[in-house]
Amino acid sequence: MSGKAEPRTAGERTTSRARLDRGRGALGPALELVHTGRAPTRAVLTAELGVTRATAGAVAAELEALGLIRVDARPGSAAGSQGRPSHRLEVAEDGPVALAAQVHADGFRAALVGLGGRIVATAPGCETVDADPAKVLGSVVEAGAELLRTTGRRCVGAGLAVPSAVAEPDGLALNPLHLAWPVGAPVRQTFAECVRAAGLTGPAFAGNDVNLAALAEHRHGAGRGARDLLCVATGHRGVGGALVLDGRLHTGSSGLALEVGHLTVNPEGRPCHCGSRGCLDVEADPLALLVEAGREPGPEVSLLQQANDLLRTQYGDPAVRTAAEALIDRLGLGLAGLVNILNPDRIILGGLHRTLLDADADRLRAVVADRSLWGQSGGVPILPCTLDHNSLVGAAELAWQPVLDDPLGALTRGV
Repeated sequence: MSGKAEPRTAGERTTSRARLDRGRGALGPALELVHTGRAPTRAVLTAELGVTRATAGAVAAELEALGLIRVDARPGSAAGSQGRPSHRLEVAEDGPVALAAQVHADGFRAALVGLGGRIVATAPGCETVDADPAKVLGSVVEAGAELLRTTGRRCVGAGLAVPSAVAEPDGLALNPLHLAWPVGAPVRQTFAECVRAAGLTGPAFAGNDVNLAALAEHRHGAGRGARDLLCVATGHRGVGGALVLDGRLHTGSSGLALEVGHLTVNPEGRPCHCGSRGCLDVEADPLALLVEAGREPGPEVSLLQQANDLLRTQYGDPAVRTAAEALIDRLGLGLAGLVNILNPDRIILGGLHRTLLDADADRLRAVVADRSLWGQSGGVPILPCTLDHNSLVGAAELAWQPVLDDPLGALTRGV
């Protein structure tokens, strides 16, 4: 059965427009509620916004007219339910998209991501990263532009995830340690120039890959519902962290907060790129596991895949188990320190750390509880990240944010 409403009369349109004018400021909050799955029906939307049912209906109708959501006015009733079911709200499957790009030590990838964090299309990833950021970003943007040409979708903007702290306000990659890029590369400006050169409209953004993974997980994945969310993850190399407070990334005064990879967890450990020794970055990343287990890294696939495969297929090997336990203990020590400082209500782990959690969750949780004041007083939930390509989804969130803030203004400006 079609969810399309019957055409409205002129009087009905006038009344609806008046209601919409009163609720204009609710457009952005309403879209964010649907985008994050917190308003699956018009009844829930009405309650969450604190407006009348008529105003909520007008707001939903305007978002539908903008091509952002779909309102099903005739949803089927669940078996045993009473009364008329509320209109269902969903993101529009054929609506606009954001171009998302990610660069990491073992390559790059482009994707188109719609509202709701849904990946619409991806381009085959490249496995080499040139030392010139402009060449890499030009290639990944062109791959995304080709996806847009193929799908014919409208693009609201573009977002880039990079394995480096991105300093504000200039968008400089301060420590691309595992890329051959120069320190302080102007990644946001370069990315924006590549976006414009490809003929794409809309703003362009750039951010740290783990920050963006945390943002995506908070809105669409394992972090949904958390107030103070701590995310710690391995990329293809190194360790990163992020904190989401009340729905917003905490990036510090200049975008450099939560560089957790440089917490010391083994004072006599390996030299770190930062000049210290025994940092999480070199003691709990994929390369550390392979070395600890006595395995020679190969060139065939990424270090992250090699480390994950080793844990999943050879955990019964004593050398692999001993190496995994060493990394779990170091990771747990780092997490305990972060819990003591930040007091998060949830921790999520990504990359190799998610696989370590799967391998021995009890050991990791015990280390965190034993070493942290707050852990001893009740414990902090430690969960695996659940989204595939969460850094890509997070990069898209950057591009979607202006639309979430002001749907009508952003789209009518041609964003």
